[in-house]
Amino acid sequence: MRRPLHAEWTKLRTLPSTWWLLAATAALTPAVGAAAVSSVTAEVCPSPTACHEDTVRLSLTGVQLSQAVCLVLGVLTMGAEYGTGTIGTTLTAMPGRWRVLTAKAVALSLLTGAPGALGVLSSLGLARLILPVNGFKASTGYPLPTLGDGATLRAAGGSVLVLVLVALLGLALATLLRDTGAALTLGLGVLYVVPVLSRLLGSPAWQHRLQRWAPMPAALSIQATRNLGTLVIGPWPGLGVLAAYAVGLLGVGGVWFRTRDA
Repeated sequence: MRRPLHAEWTKLRTLPSTWWLLAATAALTPAVGAAAVSSVTAEVCPSPTACHEDTVRLSLTGVQLSQAVCLVLGVLTMGAEYGTGTIGTTLTAMPGRWRVLTAKAVALSLLTGAPGALGVLSSLGLARLILPVNGFKASTGYPLPTLGDGATLRAAGGSVLVLVLVALLGLALATLLRDTGAALTLGLGVLYVVPVLSRLLGSPAWQHRLQRWAPMPAALSIQATRNLGTLVIGPWPGLGVLAAYAVGLLGVGGVWFRTRDA
């Protein structure tokens, strides 16, 4: 396993696009989060005590955008090799296809997790600076976000896992479809179009089903730290929905990858 992992790690880290995408993840996550936190001003929320705002979830809003970047990275991890035809060279050097796919998944997870964690921590750090200016402080019922709080730690760690799982979802789709454009289109549709459709449906029952069982926004419930009883699905079960999609499709992709010609 060491040889395939070293090979995939080398391929990923030597691609310029990898570092651009990782940098975008680390930068976009706190930038969007800071903008979201800054938007809660006196005009929007005259009294912090009456707003019931989940400031931790608000500060992690950037994950909703940076997940698209992670999806692109996941798709390119496999799709780029099919696009350039180098997948044949990879499989000639390492015929064990399950090992190749596993090595890609491990290398991708490690590379995605590091900038994801940096982006999430930066988001919480910026929130600690911005929130008190807008009146959100301990005296008004809003302690500053800190990893010493269990709910905040769960939201932060869960957000990093969301980014990693979305990257693995991209890898799974590229493995199944063998086409970068098709995998990106389907992946972005799952992440962004399905949640929009859930709001447009006239049936409350179907709205509830989509919000509960679609990968997003079910997974983003992991970011909630207040009013958990109003969530359509709990934080950890919601993250489990995304994990089931990512791991399940990766498993199906692995079987398909093993049984088809390169």
